[in-house]
Amino acid sequence: MAIRAFLLCIILFSSSYTSFALYEDQVGLMDWHQRYVGKVKKAVFQTQKAGRKRVVVSTEENAIAALDLRHGEIFWRQILGVNDIIDEIDIALGKYVVTLSSGGSVLRAWNLPDGQMVWESFLLGSKPSRSLLLTPTNFGADKDNVILAYGNGCLHAVSSIDGDILWKKELAENGIDVQHLVHPEESDTIYALGIGEASQFEAYVINVRNGELLKHSSKGFPGGFSGDLSLPTSDKAVVLDSSESSLVSVSFVGGEIKFQEFQISDLQGYSGEAVLLPSKLAGMVAIKIDRSLLLVKLKDEGTLEVVDTVPHVEAVSDSLSFAEGQTAFGLIQQDGRKIQLSVKSSNDWKSHFLKESIEFDQQRGLVHKVFINIYVRTDRTYGFRALIVMEDHSLLLLQQGAVVWNREDALASIIDVTTSELPIQKDGVSVAKVEHNLFEWLKGHLLKLKATLMLATPDDVAAVQRIRLQSAEKSKMTRDHNGFRKLLIVLTRAGKLFALHTGDGRIVWSRLLNAFHKSGTCESPRGIKLHQWQVPHHHALDENPSVLVVGTCGHNSDASGILSFVDAYRGEELNYLAPVHSVTQVIPLPFTDSTEQHLHLIIDAEGYGHLYPRTPEAVDIFQKELGNIYWYSVDINNNLLKGYVVKKNCKKEIADDYCFESSDLWSVIFPSDSEKIIATSTRKLSEVVHTQAKVNADQDVLYKYISKNLLFLATVTPKAMGDIGSVTPEDSWLFVYLVDTITGRVLLRMSHHGCQGPVHAVFSENWVVYHYFNLRAHRYEMSVVEIYDQSRADNKDVLKLVLGKHNLSAPVSSYSRPEIMTKSQSYFFTHSVKAVAVTSTAKGITSKQLLIGTIGDQVLALDKRFLDPRRTLNPTQAEKEEGIMPLTDTLPIMPQAFVTHALKVEGLRSIIAIPAKLESTTLIFAHGVDLFFTRLAPSKTYDSLTDDFNYALLLLTIVALVISIFVTWIWSERKDLQEKWR
Repeated sequence: MAIRAFLLCIILFSSSYTSFALYEDQVGLMDWHQRYVGKVKKAVFQTQKAGRKRVVVSTEENAIAALDLRHGEIFWRQILGVNDIIDEIDIALGKYVVTLSSGGSVLRAWNLPDGQMVWESFLLGSKPSRSLLLTPTNFGADKDNVILAYGNGCLHAVSSIDGDILWKKELAENGIDVQHLVHPEESDTIYALGIGEASQFEAYVINVRNGELLKHSSKGFPGGFSGDLSLPTSDKAVVLDSSESSLVSVSFVGGEIKFQEFQISDLQGYSGEAVLLPSKLAGMVAIKIDRSLLLVKLKDEGTLEVVDTVPHVEAVSDSLSFAEGQTAFGLIQQDGRKIQLSVKSSNDWKSHFLKESIEFDQQRGLVHKVFINIYVRTDRTYGFRALIVMEDHSLLLLQQGAVVWNREDALASIIDVTTSELPIQKDGVSVAKVEHNLFEWLKGHLLKLKATLMLATPDDVAAVQRIRLQSAEKSKMTRDHNGFRKLLIVLTRAGKLFALHTGDGRIVWSRLLNAFHKSGTCESPRGIKLHQWQVPHHHALDENPSVLVVGTCGHNSDASGILSFVDAYRGEELNYLAPVHSVTQVIPLPFTDSTEQHLHLIIDAEGYGHLYPRTPEAVDIFQKELGNIYWYSVDINNNLLKGYVVKKNCKKEIADDYCFESSDLWSVIFPSDSEKIIATSTRKLSEVVHTQAKVNADQDVLYKYISKNLLFLATVTPKAMGDIGSVTPEDSWLFVYLVDTITGRVLLRMSHHGCQGPVHAVFSENWVVYHYFNLRAHRYEMSVVEIYDQSRADNKDVLKLVLGKHNLSAPVSSYSRPEIMTKSQSYFFTHSVKAVAVTSTAKGITSKQLLIGTIGDQVLALDKRFLDPRRTLNPTQAEKEEGIMPLTDTLPIMPQAFVTHALKVEGLRSIIAIPAKLESTTLIFAHGVDLFFTRLAPSKTYDSLTDDFNYALLLLTIVALVISIFVTWIWSERKDLQEKWR
């Protein structure tokens, strides 16, 4: 009885704190999730008296979102597909958000309060055209209003209630570019205005009730037209002539077209190149000359008059109508750190409804767009708020001379990610701080104990959660001994660099790089890659680490390059070089100089290599390795794989000591009529392999073929290049290759008949896993290939392996013909995949897990053992002990395996695995429109206790066990005494 009681106590107390589940109050301890929308393209305010005030936006990330005007938080959000680009957005009937996307092919209505889709209509047309959307308030009809959508050369009238197409009219005949839809007030007709191929002004008059074409007028202008039409009134348009020296006023009342021409040189304040802005101003057009804005009023008789010239204007809003027929528009002037917001009256251009100046962070760049909205103050007067889109893609709301809130939506468009260690904590901590931390520690564990014993009040539970989320250890700006705290350095499409703290995801610093500012020498700068530049170690800890940002001045391969060097701790741009030679490839070299700067070889469009840093010491280091530096290129357009070796300095004509020539070594040409390259993958250069030997259950030893020079390459037949299902299984082949990039030798070629891309692959150690679609089975598949070195097959003795008496330390050359053995297997997989990665740990000891980004924008962790090619239907007992699972045709997906839990990383693009110092743990960062970070232990935390381990409960358990032992000892003694008295 005493033994039973003792065992019962052990089971009760040990099970009370051992758990493998994730409770609600644990969310956010090791992970964080941030939601964004992207750079705003269009915005529509919804500020009715009843309900919450919000603004509905469409963005460059194909997101539709409703934002709270008080705090900038997301009420709801919908992310459309990558190719479903949002063209127009508006609000209909005060309760629907209407969007036109996919080049005018898809019209949708979303419920304004919660963002649920109400209806969807597909609009078919004959030829591509621009997209236009018109949601008038009243057509004079007795029933519901209609929505007019123009796309693919056709005008559609769609019911705003259920999305039914009421009528359709084809307009884009003979190359006519329809640019505006106009609905005069209290009229049953609409005008479709555009310009024909021969620079003719075209006007269609259409009955809105039945789509009948009432009149089609066309008239040519002798000087021709340039650019888009501007529509200041409902019966007149303004456009530039072909020489861009004149403004042409076009009247189209009743379909009758009349032209009036005005020389821009006659306008007051003209000097420079004129651009007609697309802003919709009531009765006016805006002309931008350099950074000055000319406001030109269109009179009733069609003449033009300059009413004002405003300097340093960056953005102009559309006109806003409010009470008593008044209209207003907003101007943004920018000078250094100050933004001046002016709201002018369209009726009386001399008066200002609002004029205020706001200081802001200069790292946000220039203002790109402005949207204004009106509200009623407590004294019944009108006030104005402005929503501003900045150069760095951030979003700001200005009201009453202050920034109410801002959103860093540049983080929705991350291009590349690298990491940096935090500074080492300095010695010396005050006694008061130690006492405070000790008090907080005791308080936290007492609250956890109360919660475990179910004695905690709701306030106590909230306090426990707050202590966990605001843990001082988690958010410190110094590195920890486990390597969990790091800086994530991310480069965004806007050319802005952010440093995020892995503890809580906060922005430590941000920098809009000077090198990526638009200039006369670089019209369209863009970032392409991030690399670690300087990583100081223990003997140079006074130096800050730095990163190299690589970009180009355009999308062409021969565009000039941009190089920027940034301090990873302060975000200070140390130096930048722009413009430089073109950049097609950046090769990090395994060499560092005396200042621990990493050497990089940058390949230009002509195949020359440029060495950085540009110092004599770097050249000396590089010259010693000349002839041993190889690189390769994959030309997808020409179906060419090519290898090179760096041989010598460039020709004397170039006169650059840091320029080197490469010689062609080998090339692999895939016939374009039979194969097309669709995917490649290589091993991470920083990956650590713990052991090259793999011991089987029967004590046989297999040696992994480990090479950083292996390239996985996938090709398909030309007919299989389209979307899934666009080709029959008989005409579709998928080929995979393993190529040594030093010699060009093809080590493996496999074919999958009846299979098609897209292919997503990940390469690690001696294995590669790739995902594709099987047309015959109508399912996705994942295949695994493992490569083993047969040249060391004689080293089978495990004892020699343990004692180190083997030839694993012998150098391996790519030029020695390898004797390899491969094992492969294929499995069905139920999900489409967006990204694939693999966990990475400090020493490579911990078992691997695949990180799969699913079509549902979640991250799944799949044990590599499920993708073991040695799996059989009936594994032996020895194989079971080794961990080999029975063979199944489908890979299992367990809900507990989703590392994102119930969260989604909308628009998921990439998954990055970062090793921590603790061998059991890897850090996972997934980014798309959203960001997600967490810690993952593929083999559980075998080398540490978890952060939320309840020490107080452990102490209570130990005390209870001691008491139980003492009580059972007393019971045992009494029982022995009673036995002796019998």
